[in-house]
Amino acid sequence: MTERTEEEHSAQMRRIQAARAKMMAGKTTEKGLVIVHTGKGKGKSTAAFGMAARAIGHGMKVGIVQFVKGAMMTGESVVFAAFADQVEFKPMGEGFTWDTQDRARDIAVAREAWNEVKRMIADPAYGMVIADELNIVLRYDYLPVDEVLAALAARPAMTHVVITGRNAPDALIEAADLVTEMAQVKHPFRDGVKAQAGVEF
Repeated sequence: MTERTEEEHSAQMRRIQAARAKMMAGKTTEKGLVIVHTGKGKGKSTAAFGMAARAIGHGMKVGIVQFVKGAMMTGESVVFAAFADQVEFKPMGEGFTWDTQDRARDIAVAREAWNEVKRMIADPAYGMVIADELNIVLRYDYLPVDEVLAALAARPAMTHVVITGRNAPDALIEAADLVTEMAQVKHPFRDGVKAQAGVEF
């Protein structure tokens, strides 16, 4: 393969720059987005918390409700506590369904957490609301998908809502503005490595 000259490289970058500028000129809409992180790979909640960090950096108020992981101490809870004036962090889960083994209780806890998410979504003071592991709740039919879609549709125009968890329902994917599916390529758990502080929680 022949190496390009500096002049050829610069010419190509100018073409790319011009094409990019033309594309960006047509992107003028600003609105609150519904963002879904799903898939079997790790990183769905982590990506959502990264978005929360960005929102904090822009002075936005962030609401976070955890549907499943609230029963354990996590690193993110410590970090967000340092920004208590900007972040309302509510770990409201009681653990995974195979740990709780009480469907009626799981439904009641999911309903309580969802009521908090709905309150946050309806309040225009929140720039971003994260419903962590809501997809798990929807997968087990602890909440009606239609109710979630109705709350998303009625949200203030500039409110971003981020929903995480495996197996996002098709109706939610269809309603979302941005959907990312995390694909698992390798995971240390398969080699006997347990969940570790600072990586998984």
